[in-house]
Amino acid sequence: MSDRTNERLSVFKTYKLYVGGKFPRSESGRVYEVTDSKGNWLANAPQSSRKDARDAVVAARKAFGGWSGATAYNRGQILYRVAEMLEGRREQFVREVGEAEGLGKSKAAAVVDATIDRWVWYAGWTDKIAQVVGGGNPVAGPYFNLSSPEPTGVVAVLAPQESSFLGLVSVLAPVIATGNTAVVVAAENSPLPALSLGEVLATSDVPGGVVNVLSGRTAEIAAPLAAHQDVNAIDLAGADEVLAKELEIAAADNLKRVLRPQPVDDWTATPGIDRMTAFLETKTVWHPTGSLGAGGSSY
Repeated sequence: MSDRTNERLSVFKTYKLYVGGKFPRSESGRVYEVTDSKGNWLANAPQSSRKDARDAVVAARKAFGGWSGATAYNRGQILYRVAEMLEGRREQFVREVGEAEGLGKSKAAAVVDATIDRWVWYAGWTDKIAQVVGGGNPVAGPYFNLSSPEPTGVVAVLAPQESSFLGLVSVLAPVIATGNTAVVVAAENSPLPALSLGEVLATSDVPGGVVNVLSGRTAEIAAPLAAHQDVNAIDLAGADEVLAKELEIAAADNLKRVLRPQPVDDWTATPGIDRMTAFLETKTVWHPTGSLGAGGSSY
């Protein structure tokens, strides 16, 4: 009797999409099996449809005004809060990354630690990037000429296929750190760390819709995003050469910014600022100088 009393059923996790701050199932009702590196079943992940992609773009556009309008310092505080939440769920991500990428516990822990550090790194850049890429320009005339960066808008991000967590954060964090909103397509064969990241974002201070996470067949989800007229840019990090070419052609219809796939040998290397500047526009303002009295001096 006591043995039966102590028996309990396993509680399997149901992974869901993260769209607009909520956790919907795929509109199509479809799921697909996710397995570890040895072929063992891990979970059923939602298989997103074109409708899910469109819903995610609507959510991202709705969130763009508030997120881009927040102060850079405030965005940095919010992103740092995400790092705090990731640190608190470190063991969960160590397990999920290890299963997704076939890593032992120590190597998976090193990847998760590098991922959290990467998030903190980008959080620290939110109020500094404008000082690096903006500033006053010397002009031959009685004018101030000031350049300042502004976010591009809604960015579709195809997460790297070979790095389910560190690679994902390395392409997502610079997009939102600079004031853009994102629709993320998780790595097709290892989407679970990305879907769990959605749970972290939901319980941090990131407004709903700033990041939207979709799982499923990369080519199927990416096609409507590349052609969507309300998507301003797309990062093709998770696309192979053939798919990248197709998406680049589709993206040309509304002059999207396109960041083509770039081979990355080591995701732990210092990333630099290229992925931040890739999705920034430069606004230049001209303003006449004024005279300060009879002496003719000006400011």
